[in-house]
Amino acid sequence: MALLLLLLGICVLPSLAVGAKSIPWGTVIDAFTGYDQTITDHLIVRELRLPRTLLGLLVGAALGAAGALAQGVTRNPLADPGLLGVNAGAALAVVLGIWLFDIASVFGLVWFAFAGAAIASVVVYVLGTIGPGGATPVRLALAGAALAAFLFAGTRAIVLLDQATLDQFRFWAVGSLAGRGDDLVGQILPFVVAGLVLAFGVARQLNAIALGDDAARALGTRIGLTRLTSVLAITLLCGSAVAVAGPIGFVGLVVPHAARAWFGPDQRWLLPASAMAGAVLLLLCDTAGRIVARPGEVQVGIMTAAIGGPAFIVLVRRTRMAQL
Repeated sequence: MALLLLLLGICVLPSLAVGAKSIPWGTVIDAFTGYDQTITDHLIVRELRLPRTLLGLLVGAALGAAGALAQGVTRNPLADPGLLGVNAGAALAVVLGIWLFDIASVFGLVWFAFAGAAIASVVVYVLGTIGPGGATPVRLALAGAALAAFLFAGTRAIVLLDQATLDQFRFWAVGSLAGRGDDLVGQILPFVVAGLVLAFGVARQLNAIALGDDAARALGTRIGLTRLTSVLAITLLCGSAVAVAGPIGFVGLVVPHAARAWFGPDQRWLLPASAMAGAVLLLLCDTAGRIVARPGEVQVGIMTAAIGGPAFIVLVRRTRMAQL
């Protein structure tokens, strides 16, 4: 954990210093120790890059923890929060907000995205509990995949019908930390904190569920309550992250595997490690995106896909080899 904290601290300084205009690291430090609003570099650091860095920390931590939680509750090493329909629900809600209510601001779309993610998660859990045995990992995964396909079909239908909606939706859907105001940090902070508290609270029960439902019941674990709490935590974490930054992929898939390699499968260590590693990865990708296309930038959603795509292929191959 100390190493992850050190990496997190190391990633913050380049995130504040690197951009279309490079700022010396000494000036970055001066912006906090001796802030002068008449100095342009100080304003850039405090008003533009600091909110973006804080947002990257929150979004990365939320996606990393949500990914570990999704893999734990579904007992599927290739699961990510999108498997439970969170991204699809948020996307459809954003499109409806643009199409029906003509909302163009990120501030307005945040609440539509969060509501869509929450409703989709509730529907997935209800569908997954239908039938004897309640919510099982397979039922949750199947319900999430089916609902996500249905919601994405609705999203595509709307954006194809209306060009103006498509133009606004593309800006949100690419996944980005740019252009988000510092007010969004305060808006999602309570949801991320609540989601992390719920996630850490079910860590011990998820360890029992990993042994199988029968073993978990024998150990006194309330399986239904644990899965419901986990789905709620995923909704809070992933829903808030997707709402402000768009559907950033692969963080929730790749990060838990890296954390598991370092800290093992114990959820009490895996969940906080995934949160910190997710923050590290997102800040690194966001900073790298500002470097590779100067004076412009590559959006962080594209950077995480470029890293996560090859990593996903490796994970699939390793999983198939383990099953042979």
